[in-house]
Amino acid sequence: MINGTTLWNRSYTADMIEKTFSGKTYLTYPNLPANLYDALSLSAARHPDKTAVVDDNGTAYTYTELRDMADHFSSYLYYISDIKPGTKTGIMMFNSVEFCVTFLALTKLGAVVIPLPSKYSRNEVLSLTSKADLQYILCDEKFYDWFVPLETSGVHLMKPGRGKNGFGFSHLCASYLSPVPSLGREEDDALIMFTSGTTSQSKGVIIKNYSIMHAIVSYQRIFQITDRDTTLIPIPIYLVTGLVALLGLTLYAGGTVYLHKFFDAKRVLRDVNDKEITFLHAAPAVFSLLLREKDSFPSLPSLRLLACGSSNMSKEKLTEIHRWLPCAVFHTVYGLTETCSPATIFPGDASTSSYIGSSGLPIPGTCFCILDDSGSQMQTGQVGEIAVRGTVLLDRYYQKGTGELDGDGWLRTGDLGYFNGEGYLFIVDRKKDMINRGGEKIWSFDVENELYRLDGIDEAAVVGIPHDIYGEVPVAAVKLSPESILTEQQIQDLLKCRIAKYMIPSRILFLNELPLTPNNKVNKSAIRKLFMQPEQ
Repeated sequence: MINGTTLWNRSYTADMIEKTFSGKTYLTYPNLPANLYDALSLSAARHPDKTAVVDDNGTAYTYTELRDMADHFSSYLYYISDIKPGTKTGIMMFNSVEFCVTFLALTKLGAVVIPLPSKYSRNEVLSLTSKADLQYILCDEKFYDWFVPLETSGVHLMKPGRGKNGFGFSHLCASYLSPVPSLGREEDDALIMFTSGTTSQSKGVIIKNYSIMHAIVSYQRIFQITDRDTTLIPIPIYLVTGLVALLGLTLYAGGTVYLHKFFDAKRVLRDVNDKEITFLHAAPAVFSLLLREKDSFPSLPSLRLLACGSSNMSKEKLTEIHRWLPCAVFHTVYGLTETCSPATIFPGDASTSSYIGSSGLPIPGTCFCILDDSGSQMQTGQVGEIAVRGTVLLDRYYQKGTGELDGDGWLRTGDLGYFNGEGYLFIVDRKKDMINRGGEKIWSFDVENELYRLDGIDEAAVVGIPHDIYGEVPVAAVKLSPESILTEQQIQDLLKCRIAKYMIPSRILFLNELPLTPNNKVNKSAIRKLFMQPEQ
């Protein structure tokens, strides 16, 4: 077993204490705010006139203004809408101050927030709402009609006003209503977040306030985020990275966050340059899109910190980013919705480390082990299924039958990896994405990394497809760089001197863009389906 608390410098962990929630004892940090609203209030007391949030249209809100809007809106929701602790409330909004204030107000009330993904189709969203037993939905006007049929089953709907600037729920924030005290306790359910599978397979992950705050403080201590830092959220804010690693972290530290309604790589880099952004956290797909625009932004001197989670990033991409932004420290992060974003963090610059390719060390307050198929713990350096437990881990899944932690609190992640002797985690594949070719195990990440090393390949994804003789064989989808003239045969020939013959993709499909999930991960299921179509 790997204990994350023992791997970090004592300056990060010396003050950690044991606390008991719902009969379980966790190692965490002292004096944590009970919830994210309380964290905002503390920052507002320290920095009342500092800009907290800048909306997509450029409207800036100070910490005092943001807290006051959350206070007034929470009073309306409490006294008029009767939202109380435990009320399950959906939010479906684009990145906006309305989302931020609504989330903070509900957090203050101790309501259980269910962020609904604005990138999903109507049917997909309604499939999720049917699982969540929602009592209220607060949504942008664009989505309001989606939910009108739910009113017959007792779901209450609310939407912002039509004003182009300012807080869209201001018409509901009557000054005569009495303030509501902060009701969200550390041990309360704070979020139900659905995992990113198909809607039929996605699971509702119940996250407690203490897990959110522990994740935020872990980020803050390791990244050394302060009130001098600025960031932007170009990814959907409803993702756990958007809520915890960007919005929550920034408000806790007293920094400033810029909201982008939609992702645009050129706009992101322009704002990084013009707004002197210091910190970016995104998925590998986002960094790949930013890399395409690097020639237009050869220098971004304000950027001191980059973080990448969600999925594995190739060594070649890391090296390319370092050549572009040599002064920015790049932290790789491994985590799941179930770990409230971070489970491991690379302690320094992953792009220049001898451990490049690693996802880092388990964060303080977590433990890891590597398990074989029978559930027995494996030795250092051996590949098996990653299991995790600790303070950031989900409390439980929302519905019975969707999976539970084992009796000792371990979550089997479905990811395959190993630890080296220094406690660094290396991810080799998703368990379901491992390719078994006639008994030979092929890690898709290994083949992808070799494809990235070839000049002329911008993006690559490797999956397994059925084969009559071998059971499965590897195939690859690639996106070539504009000047590349590589053919399928040339790529296969180039790989012959790099990897074993059985690992070489039997087919290569050239795409203009690799398909992505709504969470900006490469959609391997969609790629697999493309290969299953009859060849033309």
